[in-house]
Amino acid sequence: MSEQPTDLRETVRRRYAAAAVQVTEGGTACCGPAAIEIDENFGGTLYAADERDQLPAEAVAASLGCGNPTAVADLHEGERVLDLGSGGGIDVLLSARRVGPTGKAYGLDMTEEMLALALANQKKAGATNVEFLKGTIEAVPLPANTVDVVISNCVINLSTDKPAVFAEMHRVLAPGGRIGISDIVAEDTLTPAHRAERGDYVGCIAGALSFAEYRAGLENAGFTDVEITPTHTVADGMHSAIIRATR
Repeated sequence: MSEQPTDLRETVRRRYAAAAVQVTEGGTACCGPAAIEIDENFGGTLYAADERDQLPAEAVAASLGCGNPTAVADLHEGERVLDLGSGGGIDVLLSARRVGPTGKAYGLDMTEEMLALALANQKKAGATNVEFLKGTIEAVPLPANTVDVVISNCVINLSTDKPAVFAEMHRVLAPGGRIGISDIVAEDTLTPAHRAERGDYVGCIAGALSFAEYRAGLENAGFTDVEITPTHTVADGMHSAIIRATR
């Protein structure tokens, strides 16, 4: 029998809490904290060297994403950005640099240990236009029309209630706002059972929507101009993809 949604959420929370503790306490490499061990399809290596060099080593080491959403969100000076599932803060800190002192970057995470790591990284980076929030991506603790851009890096596929996530993204975006997301997407021929065979929720695979399901979910939430572009294969029939859409 499959796990219930609350059990899955706790499984995910424990995984990311352990990852944060590993970076914070679990030893260091010669030039900084040891990166969490994941394959080449995930993590800090998906960021350009000059981006990694701008940030605290702990933020890069804690990266568990499948892409680089700040590179595809086309952020501008003065914009307000929300990162869903912000982890150690790598995408929030990169966003804060892109939007500048007149902009704002929010990070949302449900894991105390990751939030503590992110706050430490914020302090090391000297980022003053950043705010980290505790909460879930299905119930974002921000008012409607708060941000101009929503980003996320391989997190939405972990949710057991993706329609709620899409609705929340639409709600917090100001009219004309947009999303720039990296996520795992399955080919339309793969059934949920086939997806589950390729990995688990913690590994970012089993919960992935198909291309058609992702498009329909965003459109049902009110988004337009939906674009889903695969970037690299992470398993048979499963791809990291860039998802863009407009409110």
